[in-house]
Amino acid sequence: MRKLVMISAALSLMGGMAMAEPLLGTWQTAKDDNGNSGLIEVKPCGNALCGELVKSFDANGQETASDNIGRNIISETVPVGDGQYEGKVYAPDRDKTYNSKLELQGDRLKVSGCVMFICRDGGTWKKVQ
Repeated sequence: MRKLVMISAALSLMGGMAMAEPLLGTWQTAKDDNGNSGLIEVKPCGNALCGELVKSFDANGQETASDNIGRNIISETVPVGDGQYEGKVYAPDRDKTYNSKLELQGDRLKVSGCVMFICRDGGTWKKVQ
């Protein structure tokens, strides 16, 4: 009986990992207009995903202080199928929140978005963990 319980628990754990959301984790952003970048930690927020800025880097790649540490850069983001996501992405360099599309390609995330009729390529982010 004990063996059956252990096998059942192991199968449940493996099933949970297979169903894990691939966007979860930490992502290195592309450099912004000022050459700055950051680490975004993506996690569940209710029925959606959000991503908080946990570290900020200057144009030389040196860690730097930022008023945006702790701020959700990604919010209201949901999967729409085939590695595609829709939601909102805040751009600190322009102080704007864009209606965004994110496209997951392995450990890369292509980010783009629009505010009204002004669209922007947010670059390609790389998963770091």
